[in-house]
Amino acid sequence: MRPDEFLKKYGFDKEDEKDHSLRGQAMEHARHLKRPHAGTPHDWEDWEKYRQSHPDEVEDDGQDEESNDEPSP
Repeated sequence: MRPDEFLKKYGFDKEDEKDHSLRGQAMEHARHLKRPHAGTPHDWEDWEKYRQSHPDEVEDDGQDEESNDEPSP
């Protein structure tokens, strides 16, 4: 029995098909906007403007760029 026949017979081939292409990964990234990890100062300005104008479309990753290691008074 071939491996693909085995998978079909026992129902293992019904796994969700995910798009692992570069385009698929870009679309997934675009659907789940998070704070950028790097960029120019202009990129950060654009990010802050977008985040303020579309707060419901940005996922909170628990990191604020304004937070420091120092405790707040």
